[in-house]
Amino acid sequence: MKGSEARVHVIDSHTAGEPTRVVLSGGPELGTELLSARRDRFRETADGFRRTLIDEPRGNEAMVGALLCEPTDTTCAAGVIFFNNRGYLGMCGHGTIGVAVTLAYLGRIEPGQLKLETPVGIVSVELHDAHTASIENVPSYRLKTDVTVEVPELGPIRGDLAWGGNWFFLADSPLPLTAERIPELTTAGLRLRSVLAEQGICGAAGEEIDHIEFFGPAESSEADSRNFVLCPGGAYDRSPCGTGLSAKLACLAAEGKLAPGETWVQESIIGSRFEGSYRQGTADQILPRITGSAYIVSENQLIQQPGDPFGQGIPAGAIK
Repeated sequence: MKGSEARVHVIDSHTAGEPTRVVLSGGPELGTELLSARRDRFRETADGFRRTLIDEPRGNEAMVGALLCEPTDTTCAAGVIFFNNRGYLGMCGHGTIGVAVTLAYLGRIEPGQLKLETPVGIVSVELHDAHTASIENVPSYRLKTDVTVEVPELGPIRGDLAWGGNWFFLADSPLPLTAERIPELTTAGLRLRSVLAEQGICGAAGEEIDHIEFFGPAESSEADSRNFVLCPGGAYDRSPCGTGLSAKLACLAAEGKLAPGETWVQESIIGSRFEGSYRQGTADQILPRITGSAYIVSENQLIQQPGDPFGQGIPAGAIK
Protein backbone atom coordinates (compact mmCIF):
# COMPACT_ATOMS: atom_id res chain seq x y z
CA MET A 1 0.00 0.00 0.00
CA LYS A 2 2.52 2.59 -1.21
CA GLY A 3 2.65 5.22 -3.93
CA SER A 4 -0.75 6.11 -5.36
CA GLU A 5 -3.99 5.87 -3.41
CA ALA A 6 -4.62 2.27 -2.36
CA ARG A 7 -7.93 0.62 -1.54
CA VAL A 8 -8.61 -2.60 0.30
CA HIS A 9 -12.02 -4.27 0.14
CA VAL A 10 -12.94 -5.74 3.53
CA ILE A 11 -15.90 -7.20 5.37
CA ASP A 12 -16.03 -6.81 9.14
CA SER A 13 -17.89 -9.18 11.44
CA HIS A 14 -17.92 -10.05 15.10
CA THR A 15 -17.98 -13.51 16.63
CA ALA A 16 -19.38 -13.44 20.17
CA GLY A 17 -18.23 -9.82 20.33
CA GLU A 18 -14.70 -10.29 18.93
CA PRO A 19 -14.11 -8.56 15.56
CA THR A 20 -12.76 -10.16 12.38
CA ARG A 21 -11.76 -8.15 9.30
CA VAL A 22 -11.73 -10.33 6.17
CA VAL A 23 -9.62 -9.01 3.28
CA LEU A 24 -11.32 -9.70 -0.05
CA SER A 25 -9.03 -7.74 -2.37
CA GLY A 26 -6.17 -5.27 -2.25
CA GLY A 27 -3.91 -7.48 -0.13
CA PRO A 28 -0.24 -8.27 -0.76
CA GLU A 29 0.84 -10.78 -3.39
CA LEU A 30 2.28 -13.73 -1.47
CA GLY A 31 2.64 -16.44 -4.10
CA THR A 32 1.19 -19.95 -4.13
CA GLU A 33 3.37 -21.84 -1.64
CA LEU A 34 2.15 -23.46 1.56
CA LEU A 35 0.18 -21.13 3.81
CA SER A 36 2.96 -21.23 6.41
CA ALA A 37 5.46 -19.95 3.80
CA ARG A 38 3.03 -17.26 2.65
CA ARG A 39 2.52 -16.18 6.25
CA ASP A 40 6.29 -15.84 6.63
CA ARG A 41 6.50 -13.80 3.41
CA PHE A 42 3.64 -11.62 4.67
CA ARG A 43 5.62 -10.96 7.86
CA GLU A 44 8.89 -10.30 6.06
CA THR A 45 7.73 -8.21 3.09
CA ALA A 46 4.30 -6.72 3.81
CA ASP A 47 4.01 -6.11 7.54
CA GLY A 48 3.00 -2.53 6.81
CA PHE A 49 -0.22 -3.89 5.32
CA ARG A 50 -0.99 -5.64 8.61
CA ARG A 51 -0.44 -2.43 10.56
CA THR A 52 -2.55 -0.41 8.11
CA LEU A 53 -5.54 -2.70 8.57
CA ILE A 54 -5.27 -3.43 12.28
CA ASP A 55 -3.82 -0.37 14.01
CA GLU A 56 -5.69 2.86 14.58
CA PRO A 57 -7.05 4.91 12.87
CA ARG A 58 -8.49 2.17 10.61
CA GLY A 59 -8.57 -0.63 13.17
CA ASN A 60 -8.39 -1.22 16.90
CA GLU A 61 -6.52 -3.38 19.38
CA ALA A 62 -9.16 -6.14 19.40
CA MET A 63 -9.31 -6.50 15.61
CA VAL A 64 -8.14 -9.75 13.99
CA GLY A 65 -7.45 -9.69 10.28
CA ALA A 66 -8.05 -12.60 7.92
CA LEU A 67 -6.39 -12.50 4.51
CA LEU A 68 -8.19 -14.81 2.08
CA CYS A 69 -5.79 -16.79 -0.14
CA GLU A 70 -5.98 -19.50 -2.76
CA PRO A 71 -5.57 -22.81 -0.89
CA THR A 72 -2.90 -25.33 -1.88
CA ASP A 73 -5.41 -28.10 -1.08
CA THR A 74 -8.13 -27.93 -3.72
CA THR A 75 -10.67 -29.53 -1.36
CA CYS A 76 -10.60 -26.36 0.76
CA ALA A 77 -13.05 -23.51 0.16
CA ALA A 78 -10.30 -20.96 0.88
CA GLY A 79 -6.96 -20.41 2.50
CA VAL A 80 -6.67 -17.84 5.28
CA ILE A 81 -3.84 -16.12 7.15
CA PHE A 82 -4.79 -14.52 10.47
CA PHE A 83 -3.05 -11.49 11.95
CA ASN A 84 -3.54 -9.01 14.78
CA ASN A 85 -2.02 -5.91 16.35
CA ARG A 86 1.12 -7.78 17.34
CA GLY A 87 1.80 -10.08 14.45
CA TYR A 88 0.57 -13.33 12.94
CA LEU A 89 -1.54 -16.15 14.33
CA GLY A 90 -1.30 -19.82 13.49
CA MET A 91 -5.02 -20.28 13.87
CA CYS A 92 -7.95 -18.22 15.16
CA GLY A 93 -11.16 -19.91 16.30
CA HIS A 94 -13.47 -16.90 16.39
CA GLY A 95 -11.89 -15.68 13.15
CA THR A 96 -12.58 -18.99 11.39
CA ILE A 97 -16.26 -18.74 12.34
CA GLY A 98 -16.19 -15.13 11.12
CA VAL A 99 -14.62 -16.18 7.81
CA ALA A 100 -17.26 -18.90 7.27
CA VAL A 101 -20.13 -16.49 7.96
CA THR A 102 -18.50 -13.91 5.67
CA LEU A 103 -18.18 -16.43 2.83
CA ALA A 104 -21.85 -17.30 3.33
CA TYR A 105 -22.78 -13.60 3.25
CA LEU A 106 -20.95 -13.32 -0.07
CA GLY A 107 -22.82 -16.34 -1.42
CA ARG A 108 -19.61 -18.35 -1.87
CA ILE A 109 -20.71 -21.18 0.41
CA GLU A 110 -23.97 -22.64 1.64
CA PRO A 111 -24.83 -24.43 4.90
CA GLY A 112 -22.97 -27.71 5.10
CA GLN A 113 -19.44 -29.00 5.46
CA LEU A 114 -16.35 -27.19 4.19
CA LYS A 115 -12.64 -26.93 4.89
CA LEU A 116 -10.32 -23.94 5.32
CA GLU A 117 -6.56 -24.09 4.99
CA THR A 118 -4.51 -22.25 7.64
CA PRO A 119 -0.75 -21.97 8.27
CA VAL A 120 -1.01 -24.65 10.99
CA GLY A 121 -3.23 -27.09 9.12
CA ILE A 122 -6.63 -27.68 7.57
CA VAL A 123 -9.67 -26.79 9.67
CA SER A 124 -13.04 -28.42 9.07
CA VAL A 125 -16.10 -26.18 9.35
CA GLU A 126 -19.80 -26.95 9.45
CA LEU A 127 -21.92 -23.94 8.56
CA HIS A 128 -25.30 -24.44 10.25
CA ASP A 129 -27.01 -21.27 9.00
CA ALA A 130 -26.20 -17.69 8.02
CA HIS A 131 -24.74 -16.91 11.44
CA THR A 132 -23.71 -20.12 13.20
CA ALA A 133 -20.83 -22.45 12.51
CA SER A 134 -18.89 -25.25 14.17
CA ILE A 135 -15.19 -25.67 13.57
CA GLU A 136 -13.08 -28.76 14.13
CA ASN A 137 -9.83 -27.23 15.20
CA VAL A 138 -6.29 -28.50 14.72
CA PRO A 139 -5.16 -31.28 17.10
CA SER A 140 -4.80 -29.84 20.60
CA TYR A 141 -3.03 -31.09 23.70
CA ARG A 142 -1.77 -30.27 27.18
CA LEU A 143 2.01 -30.00 27.25
CA LYS A 144 2.64 -29.49 30.98
CA THR A 145 0.54 -29.36 34.12
CA ASP A 146 0.95 -27.71 37.52
CA VAL A 147 3.52 -25.18 36.33
CA THR A 148 3.98 -22.66 39.15
CA VAL A 149 5.54 -19.21 38.76
CA GLU A 150 5.90 -16.29 41.17
CA VAL A 151 4.33 -13.18 39.69
CA PRO A 152 5.01 -9.71 41.15
CA GLU A 153 2.04 -8.37 43.19
CA LEU A 154 0.08 -11.56 42.49
CA GLY A 155 2.13 -14.23 44.22
CA PRO A 156 2.35 -17.82 43.00
CA ILE A 157 0.25 -18.70 39.95
CA ARG A 158 -0.15 -22.36 39.03
CA GLY A 159 -1.42 -23.44 35.66
CA ASP A 160 -1.12 -25.64 32.59
CA LEU A 161 0.60 -25.15 29.24
CA ALA A 162 -1.53 -26.22 26.29
CA TRP A 163 -1.75 -25.93 22.51
CA GLY A 164 -5.04 -25.15 20.80
CA GLY A 165 -3.70 -23.60 17.59
CA ASN A 166 -1.84 -21.03 19.71
CA TRP A 167 0.11 -21.51 22.95
CA PHE A 168 -1.72 -20.88 26.23
CA PHE A 169 -0.99 -20.70 29.92
CA LEU A 170 -4.27 -21.56 31.67
CA ALA A 171 -4.80 -20.84 35.36
CA ASP A 172 -7.44 -20.11 37.96
CA SER A 173 -8.04 -16.39 37.90
CA PRO A 174 -6.23 -14.39 40.61
CA LEU A 175 -9.00 -11.76 40.38
CA PRO A 176 -12.80 -11.76 40.03
CA LEU A 177 -13.83 -12.34 36.41
CA THR A 178 -16.04 -9.29 35.99
CA ALA A 179 -16.00 -6.68 33.24
CA GLU A 180 -15.12 -4.01 35.81
CA ARG A 181 -11.84 -5.81 36.53
CA ILE A 182 -10.70 -6.03 32.90
CA PRO A 183 -7.89 -3.45 33.35
CA GLU A 184 -6.53 -5.31 36.37
CA LEU A 185 -6.90 -8.68 34.66
CA THR A 186 -5.00 -7.31 31.68
CA THR A 187 -2.17 -6.12 33.91
CA ALA A 188 -2.08 -9.49 35.68
CA GLY A 189 -1.94 -11.32 32.35
CA LEU A 190 0.88 -9.12 31.07
CA ARG A 191 2.91 -9.67 34.24
CA LEU A 192 2.37 -13.42 34.09
CA ARG A 193 3.38 -13.56 30.44
CA SER A 194 6.55 -11.59 31.18
CA VAL A 195 7.51 -14.00 33.96
CA LEU A 196 6.95 -17.00 31.68
CA ALA A 197 9.27 -15.45 29.09
CA GLU A 198 11.91 -14.51 31.69
CA GLN A 199 11.96 -18.04 33.05
CA GLY A 200 12.14 -19.67 29.63
CA ILE A 201 8.78 -21.40 29.98
CA CYS A 202 7.72 -22.03 26.41
CA GLY A 203 5.94 -24.25 23.93
CA ALA A 204 7.04 -27.64 22.66
CA ALA A 205 9.52 -26.21 20.15
CA GLY A 206 10.55 -23.16 22.17
CA GLU A 207 7.64 -20.94 21.08
CA GLU A 208 6.54 -18.02 23.23
CA ILE A 209 3.48 -18.62 25.41
CA ASP A 210 1.70 -15.60 23.98
CA HIS A 211 -1.86 -16.20 25.27
CA ILE A 212 -2.90 -16.13 28.92
CA GLU A 213 -6.24 -17.64 29.96
CA PHE A 214 -7.69 -17.06 33.42
CA PHE A 215 -10.81 -19.03 34.26
CA GLY A 216 -13.34 -19.32 37.07
CA PRO A 217 -17.03 -19.96 37.81
CA ALA A 218 -19.58 -18.93 35.19
CA GLU A 219 -22.10 -16.19 35.90
CA SER A 220 -24.75 -17.84 33.73
CA SER A 221 -26.40 -21.10 34.78
CA GLU A 222 -26.15 -22.14 31.12
CA ALA A 223 -22.32 -22.09 31.10
CA ASP A 224 -19.69 -24.30 32.73
CA SER A 225 -16.94 -21.73 33.18
CA ARG A 226 -16.06 -18.08 32.59
CA ASN A 227 -12.74 -16.92 31.18
CA PHE A 228 -10.55 -13.94 30.47
CA VAL A 229 -8.09 -14.36 27.60
CA LEU A 230 -5.18 -11.98 27.06
CA CYS A 231 -4.14 -11.95 23.40
CA PRO A 232 -0.56 -11.43 22.14
CA GLY A 233 -0.92 -7.70 21.48
CA GLY A 234 -2.20 -6.91 24.98
CA ALA A 235 -5.92 -6.78 24.12
CA TYR A 236 -8.44 -9.06 25.80
CA ASP A 237 -10.61 -11.43 23.78
CA ARG A 238 -14.24 -10.34 23.79
CA SER A 239 -15.25 -13.86 22.79
CA PRO A 240 -14.54 -17.02 24.84
CA CYS A 241 -11.62 -17.60 22.38
CA GLY A 242 -11.83 -20.60 20.08
CA THR A 243 -8.20 -21.67 20.36
CA GLY A 244 -8.34 -20.95 24.10
CA LEU A 245 -11.38 -23.19 24.47
CA SER A 246 -9.55 -25.86 22.46
CA ALA A 247 -6.64 -25.65 24.91
CA LYS A 248 -9.10 -25.78 27.82
CA LEU A 249 -10.78 -28.89 26.40
CA ALA A 250 -7.36 -30.53 26.05
CA CYS A 251 -6.68 -29.88 29.74
CA LEU A 252 -10.11 -31.14 30.80
CA ALA A 253 -9.60 -34.29 28.71
CA ALA A 254 -6.15 -34.87 30.20
CA GLU A 255 -7.63 -34.57 33.70
CA GLY A 256 -10.48 -36.96 32.88
CA LYS A 257 -13.01 -34.20 33.62
CA LEU A 258 -14.68 -34.20 30.21
CA ALA A 259 -15.39 -37.26 28.08
CA PRO A 260 -15.34 -37.32 24.27
CA GLY A 261 -18.60 -35.94 22.87
CA GLU A 262 -19.60 -34.15 26.10
CA THR A 263 -20.40 -30.44 25.73
CA TRP A 264 -18.56 -27.71 27.61
CA VAL A 265 -20.06 -24.21 27.47
CA GLN A 266 -17.47 -21.47 27.86
CA GLU A 267 -18.51 -17.96 28.83
CA SER A 268 -16.36 -14.94 27.98
CA ILE A 269 -15.56 -11.96 30.19
CA ILE A 270 -18.44 -10.08 28.50
CA GLY A 271 -20.87 -12.98 28.84
CA SER A 272 -20.88 -14.33 25.28
CA ARG A 273 -20.62 -18.11 24.84
CA PHE A 274 -19.06 -20.86 22.75
CA GLU A 275 -19.93 -24.55 22.96
CA GLY A 276 -17.06 -26.99 22.89
CA SER A 277 -16.63 -30.74 22.67
CA TYR A 278 -13.98 -33.07 21.32
CA ARG A 279 -13.19 -36.44 19.87
CA GLN A 280 -10.05 -38.34 20.67
CA GLY A 281 -7.12 -37.89 18.34
CA THR A 282 -3.83 -39.73 18.24
CA ALA A 283 -1.73 -40.23 21.39
CA ASP A 284 -2.59 -37.48 23.89
CA GLN A 285 -4.14 -35.14 21.35
CA ILE A 286 -7.80 -34.24 21.00
CA LEU A 287 -9.76 -32.85 18.04
CA PRO A 288 -11.84 -29.95 19.44
CA ARG A 289 -15.17 -28.85 17.99
CA ILE A 290 -16.17 -25.24 18.72
CA THR A 291 -19.59 -23.75 17.93
CA GLY A 292 -20.35 -20.03 17.90
CA SER A 293 -22.21 -17.30 16.04
CA ALA A 294 -20.97 -14.36 13.98
CA TYR A 295 -22.68 -11.34 12.45
CA ILE A 296 -21.64 -9.03 9.63
CA VAL A 297 -21.24 -5.42 10.77
CA SER A 298 -19.85 -3.64 7.68
CA GLU A 299 -18.58 -3.98 4.13
CA ASN A 300 -16.29 -1.21 2.98
CA GLN A 301 -13.07 -0.06 1.38
CA LEU A 302 -10.14 1.06 3.48
CA ILE A 303 -8.22 3.87 1.82
CA GLN A 304 -4.57 4.83 2.13
CA GLN A 305 -3.83 8.20 0.55
CA PRO A 306 -0.34 9.35 -0.40
CA GLY A 307 1.21 11.57 2.25
CA ASP A 308 -0.91 10.24 5.11
CA PRO A 309 1.45 10.28 8.14
CA PHE A 310 -0.53 7.40 9.61
CA GLY A 311 -0.98 5.48 6.39
CA GLN A 312 0.49 2.40 8.07
CA GLY A 313 -1.30 2.96 11.35
CA ILE A 314 -0.46 4.70 14.59
CA PRO A 315 2.32 2.86 16.42
CA ALA A 316 0.94 1.17 19.52
CA GLY A 317 3.53 2.91 21.69
CA ALA A 318 2.17 6.29 20.64
CA ILE A 319 -1.29 5.36 21.98
CA LYS A 320 -0.48 3.37 25.09
